[in-house]
Amino acid sequence: MTQPVPVHYTLRPVSPEAHLFEATVTISHPAKDGQVFFLPAWIPGSYMIREFSKHIVGMAASAGGKPVALRQLEKNRWQAAPAKGALTLRYQVYAFDLSVRGAYLDGERGFFNGTSVFLAAEGYEGEACTVDIHAPEGKAYAEWKVATSLPAEDVKKKTGFGRYRAADYDELIDHPVEMGDFKKVSFKACGVPHEFVVSGRFQGELKRLAEDTRKICECQIKLFGEPAPFDRYVFMLFVGKDIYGGLEHRASTALVANRDDLPAPGAAEIGDGYLKLLGLISHEYFHSWNVKRMKPAAFTPYDLNREGMTRLLWAFEGITSYYDDLTLVRCGLIDEKRYLGLLAETITGVQRGAGRLKQTLEQSSFEAWTKYYRQDENSPNSIVSYYTKGSLAALALDLLIRRDSKGKQSLDDVMRALWAKWLADGKGLEEGEWEKIAIETTGLKLKPFFDLALRSTGELPLAELLKSQGVELKFEAAQGASDRGGVVDAFAGKPAPLTLGVKTAADAAGVKLLQVLDGGAAQAAGLSGGDVVVAVDKLRAYDLDKQIARFAAGDKIKLHAFRRDELMTFEVAPQAAPEDTCRLKLDAGGGKWIAGR
Repeated sequence: MTQPVPVHYTLRPVSPEAHLFEATVTISHPAKDGQVFFLPAWIPGSYMIREFSKHIVGMAASAGGKPVALRQLEKNRWQAAPAKGALTLRYQVYAFDLSVRGAYLDGERGFFNGTSVFLAAEGYEGEACTVDIHAPEGKAYAEWKVATSLPAEDVKKKTGFGRYRAADYDELIDHPVEMGDFKKVSFKACGVPHEFVVSGRFQGELKRLAEDTRKICECQIKLFGEPAPFDRYVFMLFVGKDIYGGLEHRASTALVANRDDLPAPGAAEIGDGYLKLLGLISHEYFHSWNVKRMKPAAFTPYDLNREGMTRLLWAFEGITSYYDDLTLVRCGLIDEKRYLGLLAETITGVQRGAGRLKQTLEQSSFEAWTKYYRQDENSPNSIVSYYTKGSLAALALDLLIRRDSKGKQSLDDVMRALWAKWLADGKGLEEGEWEKIAIETTGLKLKPFFDLALRSTGELPLAELLKSQGVELKFEAAQGASDRGGVVDAFAGKPAPLTLGVKTAADAAGVKLLQVLDGGAAQAAGLSGGDVVVAVDKLRAYDLDKQIARFAAGDKIKLHAFRRDELMTFEVAPQAAPEDTCRLKLDAGGGKWIAGR
């Protein structure tokens, strides 16, 4: 056992049936004028104020076995009255958030991020701390175990419950914890131990998952150069129904996905669901370098009480989104044609949003807190994603560097230069510094490209740059709601079907309009997101695309729709579908950049 530390935590699943963790934090030498505690308002990697303090249930302070008065200062800050000796704060946390951002507890499993459960002691954020993680009581939890990348100090070998240690509060909250009767598989990537734990009910081939993940990990470690920036890494995946997401951490990642996305036992192929999961794994692992270590100066250090505004999210999320699927090709999991299919879908998704003509990538990054993470029915018309358009900007930059350097350099060289800088100084990147390093590394005149891609709403020169690599791009009209673009042997030039310019979902009363797109027939007729169409030309609404296909361009159609509880009538003139669906054609010998050649 090592020497005692100034801050010690305990965390106990005290009531799984009520979704309650109980936590304590003990300060050996509290501030003389009254110790202040706070809980973060957001979690790094998810740029939205989430008010984790709203889940705290009850709080009491004590010292020497006697109660100590406690006063709330702000929504997430409390101050204990001056006390002699060690001060302990005890509180409970309601945990029923199934996402990767918060905390969850029931009779099947427990999960938490430190930002949801560990109150920080003001003035002690830079001090070492320990935490005792306890198992829930009762025979029903006899098989529960712990998975976390937190450094262990004194834990039970079989279950992992026990004491863990962190160098400071920032490290404490950057290692999520999974507990329960999960399944685990282990492997090594470039000599580094990795664990993959899977919770939830599923039938899947975990050995296959581990082997495919190993290929991804080794490819990315070798991209930046050995050794990896961690001694051990843990993947934590919960599988359920209709869920998807991930959140990166310094030596682990938390993931949620559909249970059917796991590779089926005995299956040799990579289905679309499993491919999506592999892309998510690749994305979060790449963040081990690109945002967990290399990061904007605005995040060094993180101020977890308020927004950290930066115009650089395109570089850390967009570039990561470029490399996630690219890694799958480079490590041999998919071929160039399948990668181009994924790329075509991304291009289509960006092209269909009018927001790309109104918001720049720098604005998208800066306004993530208020727009990207708080989307509504008008978001496709008003914003562009720094993930998807950011990935296309990264693609364009990679192809531009390859073309103008005559194949001698690529975006890989820029990423390695950025990593070398971080290894040398450990500092965050100031606004504009990413561009400067790219220009210095390549020796190319890249400023005009950055002005276009980052600070204007002009279209990226994708067709020209892809053509230089033997890939032809053409936009055609979608041939139905499920048509998201793809790879073709020849451009078909099929007639454009009619469309209303909406995104829909089934509703008990008819068809709900999730979004009404700029310039479309529905918007021109006055329909809005949230309206529920109940009748098309006096017939019950069930499939708008199929129902309007029987009309001709120029016909006027009467739609009846509920807006809230009011029945309204709209006269709509369907339009020919716009040419916004990407088709990519791979020429003989083209696409060599995809595999890094």
